[in-house]
Amino acid sequence: MSEVVLPLNAPVSANPSNGNSSAASILVIDDEAGIRESLEVLLSLEGYTVAMAAEGAEGLRMIEVDNFDLVLLDLALPGQSGLELLPRIKERQPELPVIMITAYGTVDNVVEAVRAGAENFVQKPWDNEKLLADIRSATARHKAEEENLQLKRTLKQRYNFSNIVGKSESMLRVFDLIAQVAPSRSTVLIQGESGTGKELIAKAIHANSPRRDKSFVPINTGAMPSELLESTLFGHVKGAFTSAIASKKGLFEVANGGTLFLDEIATMGLDTQAKILRVLQDRRFMHLGGVQEIQVDVRIIAATNVDLRQAVREGKFREDLFYRLNVITVDLPPLRARREDIPLLAQHFLNFYATENGLPPRKLSADALRALVDYDWPGNVRELENSIERGVVLSSSPIIGSDLLPGHITGRSFQDALLDHNPNASLFDILEVIERRIIIEKLERCNWNQTEAAEQFRIPLSTLNQKIKRLNIEIRKKGRE
Repeated sequence: MSEVVLPLNAPVSANPSNGNSSAASILVIDDEAGIRESLEVLLSLEGYTVAMAAEGAEGLRMIEVDNFDLVLLDLALPGQSGLELLPRIKERQPELPVIMITAYGTVDNVVEAVRAGAENFVQKPWDNEKLLADIRSATARHKAEEENLQLKRTLKQRYNFSNIVGKSESMLRVFDLIAQVAPSRSTVLIQGESGTGKELIAKAIHANSPRRDKSFVPINTGAMPSELLESTLFGHVKGAFTSAIASKKGLFEVANGGTLFLDEIATMGLDTQAKILRVLQDRRFMHLGGVQEIQVDVRIIAATNVDLRQAVREGKFREDLFYRLNVITVDLPPLRARREDIPLLAQHFLNFYATENGLPPRKLSADALRALVDYDWPGNVRELENSIERGVVLSSSPIIGSDLLPGHITGRSFQDALLDHNPNASLFDILEVIERRIIIEKLERCNWNQTEAAEQFRIPLSTLNQKIKRLNIEIRKKGRE
């Protein structure tokens, strides 16, 4: 067989997103400085990137220049009201979700805002948890729709078997299996450690299937509470719950005719698993609060980084759903089990990030490449990609040496690096640098997902966000899965 290479973790776009707050950008348009400051604090602590505008014209200019995932729009703005501004926002970006905020909402205002395209309507003073839940739902849906559009533009160039990076026997077997599985209607279960490229493989299956011109809709089922997850998957009717002021489609409907990728499937609650099972069996479901059955034609690709058989034995995963999902299994090997692919992958990422940053071609020094091949890569291809991106960005010459790789890869300690730079550093300085580096490296391994990093650190998300702010850590856009 000739060598085939499919870019594992290759980026779909220069500005990727998958629905996490760390990758979401929110514009707040409100004339009250106190409201803007309160929202900035609340949203920043949740990992969102926040921009502010004090009046409508300023907000419109910002929307024309920057890409936002959501707008929080005050109803009572000077000059022109939020209801007058909303249609102008929708003219510029029809798919951009807008949540209206007001201190004196009336039924007429709510109806008019929803008709004009508002995602939701929030009353001042708002409940923080409810507002954040509305924002998470809206940004997740927006990012899924944006990724679908981008995928349709790029899949013909990017996801074909002439572009796959890897020559190890284990990956060649995976590519052969993808080629066989892709044209079928069968459900696929992708198993592999975090960072091995499960979503990319799912996209490759979709892109080489008869469904390639329909939507590929990914959702991280472990990133949402059960109620929000079910609303996102199945949609809801108006009045189904307190904040359901309008009916909403779910991702099963968005993916109709295409593929729905359920990542971290093992994290779903048993009740949600039962509903997923019914869709797999009958291809039918109902909106939350609805009574009418909806028929869909959706191919399910699921992914997990845990042993589902063990989860079944422990009563954490339904046995009947497991067998429905486990029709065809794709086992992705960890990067440490295919070290011969590391130089190919490293060069692929070197080329990509040099081009993305407008830099001349970059190469690894012999000692840097040796360190990469010898390292065990607990974060797999994702961690390798982040390490190469770091080296490219920090390099000032065409050759990237081992000094530009993270210290945990080369064995060089944080203390050594700090003391080389400042031999008079205090213990407090050393500890702060170590803490900052540990948090950055954990975030890199978690693809800049603060929720996942907080879980691995076994600390509350709010505590991690406070440390990120105190240590002045800049949250980067998420890398490629």
